[in-house]
This record gives sequence, structure tokens and C-alpha cells, in this order.
Amino acid sequence: MWYFYAMSDAKKLQGRAALVTGAGKRLGRAIAMRLAAEGADVAVHYGKSREEALEVVGEIEKMGRRAATFGADLLDVEQIRKMVGQVAGKLGGLDILVNSAANFVETKFSETTEASWDSSLDTNLKAPFFCTQAAAPLLEKSGKGVVINFADIGGLLGWKEFLPHSVSKAGVIMMTRILAKELAPRVRVNAIAPGTITMPGDPEEWEADFIRRAPLLRTGRPEDIADAVVYLATAEFVTGQVLVVDGGRTL
Repeated sequence: MWYFYAMSDAKKLQGRAALVTGAGKRLGRAIAMRLAAEGADVAVHYGKSREEALEVVGEIEKMGRRAATFGADLLDVEQIRKMVGQVAGKLGGLDILVNSAANFVETKFSETTEASWDSSLDTNLKAPFFCTQAAAPLLEKSGKGVVINFADIGGLLGWKEFLPHSVSKAGVIMMTRILAKELAPRVRVNAIAPGTITMPGDPEEWEADFIRRAPLLRTGRPEDIADAVVYLATAEFVTGQVLVVDGGRTL
């Protein structure tokens, strides 16, 4: 399913260049589309979803923005560095990095293996760190550099049978706070912690469960997360924060 956004007269991100990891599918796709609707040129990263990423680029180009796909295995630091260099060459620099690529792996305590542990920690924590490290010189040069990481409420609440995942997302929260100090004042670093979000195609029982748990009595939509990204990309006095977007579920 596509997500379409109205093109506002005053585009908040006009002239900015953004890199969104995992932008071929789900939330990453919605974020890339929204950034373009707000005036940004967008580098669409993908791991395995090349065809979907190309479709996103096509839709962004219809908005009159520049876009291109960049394939990279984010578990390989050299590929990350190469990708960031290619993005800078294609878009002429980088102003916004959205580390949205992630996995969500169920791992029962007694069945957790070294491989499943590494899968969560490497994808959800190691990769965004090295993406940020590679992008930092470009973001500093921008003068309005922004990093937006993706935690989730598992990193705040801690979920049974998702221990490595929850640990990885808790790590993203602490990493965000430290990077905000490391890269200040020229680069702002914040995180979003989604929760109670459903996507087209998700099982109906998920939506019923999320609605039951959320005080607002509805699930979140991709555009709710995209709104949060645009806010953090433009909130010039906000850094080191974790914006929880969960309909009140963590209450």
C-alpha cells in the first residue's frame, strides 16, 4: 500500500538532502515519502528490497524531488562507508540521516542463540552507530545536520521473549543521548520510540491487542511516525531526546 502526502505550499525541508535506511518497505518507506513531500531530496537505502526501493524513488521523482537507491549490507561497515560516500556524491551532501532499518526477532530466553543475539544487536544498534559515524562529517558540514534513530517501546518496557531486541533498542536510546553530546552543537541527534503502530497487512489480532493497550483507543499509523520525523528534523532546540509515539501505551 502506498502512502501519499499533500504537498504543502511552505515545504519545511526544502533543499535538504536525507538518507533513510530501510526505505523500501514499511515505516522507512513512509518516512522517505514524507521527507520528499516536505521538500527534501532522498537517498533510499535498501538491503534486499531493491524493487520496492526503486518504486519509492519513482514516486519521489513524481513530486519533483531528486532520489536514488543505494544498496548496502548495514552489517558491513565498509559497505556503510561506501554508501554514505555515494550518497554525498549523488545529492551533493547530507543534512538528515534517518536510521530506520531494523529487525524484530522473537527469541525465547532458553532458545536464544549467539546468532539470534547478534542479529538483533548488530542490525538495531551496531548498524545505526556506524551509519552515524560515517555520515557525521557531512552532517557537520551541513550546519543543520540531524540524526534520527529508531528505538521502540521495547527499549523502555522490556519484553519477555524479545530480550535481545529490547536490549538493542535500549542501547539505541543511550547511544542517542551520548551522540547528542558527541556531535553537538552542529548536529542534533534524537530518537523515536514507536509503539502501538500497525501497517497494512499486519494481522488483525495485533490491531485489536494494540487498541486494548492504548489509552487513545486506536493504533498508530505510518503518517504518525512520519510526522514525528519531520518534527525532529526541524526542531532546532531539541537534541538527545526520545520521542515516544505510542498512543499512551507506555503509561
